[in-house]
Amino acid sequence: MRLSDILKVQHIKVPLLAKNKKDAIAEMVRLLSDANEVKDTQVLLSSVLEREATRTTGIGNGLAIPHGKCTGVDHLVMALAKPEQPIDFESIDGRPVDLIVLLASPPDQTGPHIQALARISRLTNVEAFRQAIREATTPEQILDAVKSQEDAMASS
Repeated sequence: MRLSDILKVQHIKVPLLAKNKKDAIAEMVRLLSDANEVKDTQVLLSSVLEREATRTTGIGNGLAIPHGKCTGVDHLVMALAKPEQPIDFESIDGRPVDLIVLLASPPDQTGPHIQALARISRLTNVEAFRQAIREATTPEQILDAVKSQEDAMASS
C-alpha cells in the first residue's frame, strides 16, 4: 500500500485555520467531504471525535493522526494538514502538533486501515521527511514529499 495512492492534492490543507483539536478535525473532515470522499460528514466527524475522546492521537514529534472506522465513508480516505499555528492535541510528549494526518475507513476494512496507520507511522519516523513536510508551503509540495519518501523506502 502506498499512501500517495490514497492522498490527493485536494485532501491537503496548507494552512489549516483551526486553533484547537476539535475544529482541526472538523476542518479536515470538511476537506474530505468537499472532495466528495465522504458519504456522511456528520457520522465521520462523530466517529473521529469519539475515538479522539478515548485516547489522544497526538503521538509526539509534533504529529497527530486522528482516525476512525465508520459508515460515513465507503473506502479508505486520508487528509493531511499543517495548522497555521501549532495546536494542542494533548500529545503524549506534551508538545503541540504542526502536522495532522486524518484517516478513516469503513468498519469492514480493518486491514487497510491498520496498514495505512503503520505506513504513516513509518514515514513520519523519518526526520528528513518530517522536515520536508514542515518546509512545504503547498499541497503539491507535500504530496511530492510523500511520494519521494515512499520511493526511497521502497528502494532501500
